[in-house]
Amino acid sequence: MSPRGPLPFDPIERAALLWRRRWGTRSRAQSMATATSVMRVQQLLLTRFDAVAARHELTFARYEALVLLAFSREGRLTMSKVGERLMVHPTSATNIVQRLAAQGFVERVPNPDDGRGTFAVITDTGREAMEAVTRDLEKIDFGLGMLTPEQHDALFALLREVRVGNDDFLDGDVTDSRTS
Repeated sequence: MSPRGPLPFDPIERAALLWRRRWGTRSRAQSMATATSVMRVQQLLLTRFDAVAARHELTFARYEALVLLAFSREGRLTMSKVGERLMVHPTSATNIVQRLAAQGFVERVPNPDDGRGTFAVITDTGREAMEAVTRDLEKIDFGLGMLTPEQHDALFALLREVRVGNDDFLDGDVTDSRTS
């Protein structure tokens, strides 16, 4: 939604129509409209998630890092693993962990196996904040309450195909949902 409320028309649908008129390719116009829709939905959800997380003095990116640490076997991960699993640049991972540490949500602990490395370790306060944000995100059904369970399944399957097609991960069974 725009700051002034919903638009009176779908700008992505209009862009697809104009795309077809200019370049005459329905399939490419569909691809553009679908990709643009995915990006717009991501913007809408992230804006909402950041607002929820902000009530607990977090951003959604920092919340994701806390969830990642909470899912790990020992509540800790190396900085390189944090960046890898969050799929962000190492500098961004370091920045996220530093901010969480400044808030007392994470401790930075030297890695005894790597003299220069550090572990990010979730604290009890970090777990409490993460659980509070999770409860609030669940209350709003992660911004997707307008979808039926069948639509959730279909959308997830479609987006998964896009991720697999872009080599986002190796397509296989999930045997252990806990992060190491």
